[in-house]
Amino acid sequence: MTTTRYARLTAWLIAAWFAISFTASALHLFVTPPGRPPLPILVAVLLPITLFTGWYLRSNKFRSYVLSLSPRIVTILHAWRIAGFVFLVLATYGILPRLFALPAGWGDITIGITAPFVAYTLATPSHRRVFIFWHLLGITDLVTAVSLGGLTAFLGASQVSAAASAPIVFPMATLPLSLIPTFAVPLLLILHIISITQARHWVEEPTSAIRQKPAPLMV
Repeated sequence: MTTTRYARLTAWLIAAWFAISFTASALHLFVTPPGRPPLPILVAVLLPITLFTGWYLRSNKFRSYVLSLSPRIVTILHAWRIAGFVFLVLATYGILPRLFALPAGWGDITIGITAPFVAYTLATPSHRRVFIFWHLLGITDLVTAVSLGGLTAFLGASQVSAAASAPIVFPMATLPLSLIPTFAVPLLLILHIISITQARHWVEEPTSAIRQKPAPLMV
């Protein structure tokens, strides 16, 4: 399969993935009963990463396609995470718990702001270690957000609304916010994994090996 065909197949798979996440969210399949951990969301996060990893390890052609992607483009895609300020706004109005929203919001903002600099300055073999470290920070931010989201969802599920006498539904389990943990988070994790995998294949050249060509003699 050519690179163009893999690109088209990947685009169709991502579109289908989004449609499935949207439909499942509309059917409230990610809402968990009171007192139970949000396992459906956890599955939605881990399943795409598992499928991607299996495909990457078993297919040489797909692995070559992944490694051929531009590390700058893959990295700059994280810039939209600056939209994490929405978490801060929702926390201000009490829609999201601060325990989850503040770390997730500020973490995403930090990654989003620094993504352009990392993409256009550090995505080179000479900055391989710093480049990988930044992507590890991005993974840490996402894992922390998912963990705190699951914790607050579990704790909030046992609360009862005084007005409706019904369990409080965690907003991240319903549309439109449910698309973040079920689609955006695993996609961003996959992009981080791709960038780190690419960087591990780079050959880091020592500074001493870089020599400038002598200037031509003036006659």
